[in-house]
Amino acid sequence: MTANRRSRHITEGVARAPNRSMYYALGYEEGDFGKPMIGVANGHSTITPCNSGLQKLADAAVQGIEEAGGNAQIFGVPTISDGMAMGTEGMKYSLVSREVIADCIETCVGGQWMDGVLVVGGCDKNMPGGMMGMLRANVPAIYVYGGTILPGRYQGQDLNIVSVFEAVGQFTAGNMTKTDFDEIERRAIPGSGSCGGMYTANTMSSAFEALGMSLPYSSTMANVHDEIVQNAKNAARVLVEAVKRDLKPRDIVTRRSIGNAVAVIMATGGSTNAVLHFLAIAHAAGVEWTIDDFERVRQRVPVLCDLKPSGRFLAVDLHAAGGIPQVIKILLNAGLIDGDCLTITGKTVAENLADVPDQPRADQQVIRSIDQPMYEHGHLAILKGNLSTEGAVAKITGLKNPAITGPARVFDDEQSALAAIMDRKIVAGDVMVLRYLGPKGAPGMPEMLAPTGALIGQGLGESVGLITDGRFSGGTWGMVVGHVAPEAYAGGTIALVQEGDSITIDANTLTLQLNVDDAEIERRRATWTPPPPRYTRGVLAKFARNASSASTGAVLDADR
Repeated sequence: MTANRRSRHITEGVARAPNRSMYYALGYEEGDFGKPMIGVANGHSTITPCNSGLQKLADAAVQGIEEAGGNAQIFGVPTISDGMAMGTEGMKYSLVSREVIADCIETCVGGQWMDGVLVVGGCDKNMPGGMMGMLRANVPAIYVYGGTILPGRYQGQDLNIVSVFEAVGQFTAGNMTKTDFDEIERRAIPGSGSCGGMYTANTMSSAFEALGMSLPYSSTMANVHDEIVQNAKNAARVLVEAVKRDLKPRDIVTRRSIGNAVAVIMATGGSTNAVLHFLAIAHAAGVEWTIDDFERVRQRVPVLCDLKPSGRFLAVDLHAAGGIPQVIKILLNAGLIDGDCLTITGKTVAENLADVPDQPRADQQVIRSIDQPMYEHGHLAILKGNLSTEGAVAKITGLKNPAITGPARVFDDEQSALAAIMDRKIVAGDVMVLRYLGPKGAPGMPEMLAPTGALIGQGLGESVGLITDGRFSGGTWGMVVGHVAPEAYAGGTIALVQEGDSITIDANTLTLQLNVDDAEIERRRATWTPPPPRYTRGVLAKFARNASSASTGAVLDADR
């Protein structure tokens, strides 16, 4: 093997002897210095079930790297459990952790002059954070997803994390016994793996497979199944070959391949968070991709998969039905995927799909054919209007009528909004406004699964609107609009809404409108002043000072 950049760095002359000594202390021998040094960014932790099963994958990756002729260098990356932090002050750290993870990977790969990096991650922000770090470092790289969780089970029904949040609403509405509530709480999460529906983690893993940065079929495997360990080993071998060919992430992640990823997000009914994260991923890749591009793709691509949160099935069911390769093949045959895009395997998308059937199997109900979609158009609509001049994201699948006009019920934090729902003070026809929850205002743009889950549980999911400059969980559905930009803290119109104002959410016309005349809006704007920052020091304060608008991905290194 030709000496790689790392081995050249540590073998050039006597001056490099101190560098080599450090490696000898790690057990290296003379011949090891000519091998590629491959980083393994390991997200294993016992903080969350999403990441508690990752160590076996990191170990398999190390074995695969060594068997393929490389040297593995393991380093850790942190994680925050969105499910555990939901509804608490800790949720403000979730999006922040995306940037911390990206920084960790960029720092370790750059600081240790690695030839390649394999990232192993599970929970939501592991995914975009890992991809952003890989793209910044731009050495050959591959993503290994930690896998989805198996469903819980109670009274003949599959359970998942969203079942618990919705049970809160059902219980408070008097539609569920305490015994059933307690059993759902105990049984919803049966073991290791990421949340089981087409929520954020599975959305991003599926998109990474479509992007070409993960191996085929890898995005929907269950963490507890043996095949995922072999996948990690295979990914390591593929990565060593990519190092030999000098195939880098920015060779793979292009405007065309991001288009493929977004097409799969639409076809699978993926999370609203994918909009925020792919804006940030495109930024890290140096690719021109705007919030309006999501709407362009949505208009072309139908929803093909019947997946939770608004559908019936989980990621393990999608895997059994043919997985993401089957979805991509259907889209490819329909002219909705660019089959010429390069992937980490060294093959094109079309070449990877050569043996995948043209049509989904008749014995499954998860994946629809292109002529019998769940919905004719994608589900993540970009709404604009005087409340969101830069755009907002609405998830419109599962709704009988994706439009509502009603009186504003205004809340400046999540907790008071949730309390109003639990106290039955929110009624059909209301439009809840949750603000000062954006990247700068919260800070950290927390997710609103607790309020939206409670609304669904009370049977108000389609009759109450909810808009926020914060985010939603991938498990959210209903008449909800998030990522409203500009955010309230930056002086967006959402900061000027008053209790009782008329608001229109209309996904048919892609409109988010405050029905107050312009003169009155400008009068309110003239008297508005931003609230003091909630944090003045530490990581949340740094995020608040540096985060860009949600409409550009809430990144910290945007051009000023």
